[in-house]
Amino acid sequence: MSNINELSSDLKELLTIQHTIKEYEKNAYLFREGDTIKGIYLVQSGKVQIGKVTPDGRELTLRICGPHQLVGEITLFSPTAKYMLDAKALETVQCVKITAEAIEDALPYKPELAITLMKWMGLNHQKTQTRFRDLLLHGKRGALYSTLIRMSNSYGVEHANGILIDQLFTNQELANFCGMAREVVNRLLGELKKEGHISMWEGKIIIHDLAHLKNEIKCEDCPIAFCRID
Repeated sequence: MSNINELSSDLKELLTIQHTIKEYEKNAYLFREGDTIKGIYLVQSGKVQIGKVTPDGRELTLRICGPHQLVGEITLFSPTAKYMLDAKALETVQCVKITAEAIEDALPYKPELAITLMKWMGLNHQKTQTRFRDLLLHGKRGALYSTLIRMSNSYGVEHANGILIDQLFTNQELANFCGMAREVVNRLLGELKKEGHISMWEGKIIIHDLAHLKNEIKCEDCPIAFCRID
């Protein structure tokens, strides 16, 4: 479990509100799309997948959230608001749950919380909007390229041959990030390997030519805070 001293001052301030500790087993849902919004979650340990199921039944992953990150959507003073995405535990997850009612009760006495929440909601909105933009505007190839760019920003480390995405992802998981079939991802990755733009090392992807991926999707060089998987 994360130590409170490791949290930012903004997140520490959130923990002054009444809250509960919740634990979710692997594959359990913190909330589902269409559920009434109950509050937000601060992940203490484990990983949470944020995504949705497309109309044709395909799983689309938008983000992976880990310790010290907030998960959820919040619409205050609106008891009928619904979640627009799913949040699923990828492993055993322990988190702090803060209800919408607790936040509403605290705001008159802690107005600085409004700034914390607005900053978080704005960043979440930008991340989601830019992800959908990439998926809609650049086709299947661009969806994969933008996903690899985002992964390099979240998990990339310097390597003698380029940028190592220091996290294991199966081709099915990559396909879920791109909203397409695994077979398509297999083919596109094969093309990138053949052209020398990427290679594999111990099951992880090394990007040799990040500029090529960015050029192919006409990358707008968004702030790194928006262009991430986590």
